[in-house]
Amino acid sequence: MKVKLRFFAAWREIVGQSELSWPIHPDQNVETLLAGLIAEYPKLSGAAKSSLVMVNRKYADKQAALQDGDEVAFIPPVGGGAS
Repeated sequence: MKVKLRFFAAWREIVGQSELSWPIHPDQNVETLLAGLIAEYPKLSGAAKSSLVMVNRKYADKQAALQDGDEVAFIPPVGGGAS
């Protein structure tokens, strides 16, 4: 089983690519996926705390279950604007 991961901004810089195919096990959720990503890319630990996650283009919490073929995107916080 695999999911397609999509990375933006700091995530993309840390991982070194914008998309990645990632193996998952049955009954895996977003939280355990994040733990595996951080184990592989330790610099993601800071970004993971403040980022949003989307599963199949819908915002998801860390307990969201993952299925084979899902697309998981990691959205870092957006800042800026005029003050």
